Amino acid sequence: MSVDLIYKHFPKLTEQQREQFAALDGLYKHWNAQINVVSRQDIEALYEKHVLHSLGIAKVIQFKPGSEILDVGTGGGFPGIPLAILFPLVDFHLVDSIGKKIKVVQEVASALGLQNVKAEQARVEHLSTTYDFVVSRAVTRLKPFMGWVRYKIRKVGNNDLPNGVLYLKGGDLAEELAEIPDKYRMFNLSDYFEGEFFETKKVIYVPKK
Repeated sequence: MSVDLIYKHFPKLTEQQREQFAALDGLYKHWNAQINVVSRQDIEALYEKHVLHSLGIAKVIQFKPGSEILDVGTGGGFPGIPLAILFPLVDFHLVDSIGKKIKVVQEVASALGLQNVKAEQARVEHLSTTYDFVVSRAVTRLKPFMGWVRYKIRKVGNNDLPNGVLYLKGGDLAEELAEIPDKYRMFNLSDYFEGEFFETKKVIYVPKK
């Protein structure tokens, strides 16, 4: 699938944003050949399974300018890189414990001219900064993840949703969600995007207590 999939669901992109999204395919194919950050079968479906999936968060919330977002376990830069393209006035801190993955993120962000991305090899529990939102894509079960990030979220924010966690996850989550005592909201990505891939994909929003 081509970048037209992104243009279809986000028709109000600037020319620069359209060019940045279009550049992702070549950049990830180039870097993936050297450092495997996207599975071989998924690289051909990059726009559906990685870029559009990441942008599912943007169907749940439109981050206000000046917001600060932490992407935990970003891997090759998802969901952080697509969100940083979509929200150029929002600051994104992308962290992963694996240095070679962060190198790819840094190279992609640099090639795209993204001034709002900081990519760092780090473990989230060692970060001292706080953020408006923590985003992530199926790094682990929600219960341990909430333990890692609970104290990285600011109490006060200026977005339409109270500060919290926005977690991309798929499959049957009933058992996993039963493990967390927090209140949460679940958004089905099939409500926004068509196709078999999105049938079980969700954004789990957990506000800061």
